[in-house]
Amino acid sequence: MTIVLVAAVALLDRDSRVLIARRTANTSFAGLWEFPGGKVKSGETPEDALMREMDEELGIGTWSSCLAPLSFASHSYEEFHLLMPLYACRKWTGMPLARIHSELKWVRPERLADFPMPPANNSLKAMLRDWL
Repeated sequence: MTIVLVAAVALLDRDSRVLIARRTANTSFAGLWEFPGGKVKSGETPEDALMREMDEELGIGTWSSCLAPLSFASHSYEEFHLLMPLYACRKWTGMPLARIHSELKWVRPERLADFPMPPANNSLKAMLRDWL
């Protein structure tokens, strides 16, 4: 089975709310919520991928020193196995915009369970709820 490496970020505002993004209608898992991020390209580190994805998806910038590894998800889908490190980020430049998502929302960690996400994200929701 192919392993797909995807990096994700839990952007945390001053009130420790987490930014989640809703997937658009023309994507897999359409309408579900996710932590911003994306596939790690060949030759990239997960941190490099997140900095690129944060710029592309949200129009914000950060530095690798501001990405703190928190946890990871490991989940088998029918076609591939997903390995997804989750980083926390409290410092960035710019204001997050929904460039490729249909909606962005700042959510308290204890409310993450109220938002349907792809299966690989479920353990990450619980971890954020318990740790933040």
